[in-house]
Amino acid sequence: MHPQILIRPAVPADFDAIARITRDAYLAAGYFASADHPYMRQIQDVARRAANATIWVAEREGRIVGSVTLAVAGEPYADIAQGDELEFRMLVVDPDVQRSGAGKAMVHAILDHARSLPGINAVALTTGMTWESAHGLYRKTGFQRAPDRDWVVPDTDIKLLVYRQEL
Repeated sequence: MHPQILIRPAVPADFDAIARITRDAYLAAGYFASADHPYMRQIQDVARRAANATIWVAEREGRIVGSVTLAVAGEPYADIAQGDELEFRMLVVDPDVQRSGAGKAMVHAILDHARSLPGINAVALTTGMTWESAHGLYRKTGFQRAPDRDWVVPDTDIKLLVYRQEL
């Protein structure tokens, strides 16, 4: 049994750990070859992200083990959210503790939070085509593919898949 996971809003003292976990998780998964990739540099700028979106952390025994970014339609970090959807992005778990329940705990917390928001009837997310472990997590937590909403990152050939869950 793993120690309990606390999901809470990020504070500035968490930003370095969030940047490290985001970088390590994306590199460990093979999403990018280098931490110097422009997108990798962008996602490591946690202070900028926090100024424009809601960031949560997963904490176990006082250690940050994961992070996720939340947005609603019209906010800078919303890529795909429709008016009645909460979107989450950059859900990451420290590679040292992956498969220990932190990702699932964050997804469940997001769904619970979304149910408490007026006018929000679904949760949506984008994921990479080859990100199999992420796909498994989303399927296990009740998300379904929304292939009609898949999209290509502007100025790239990277196709992203959309998952959605009605609340």
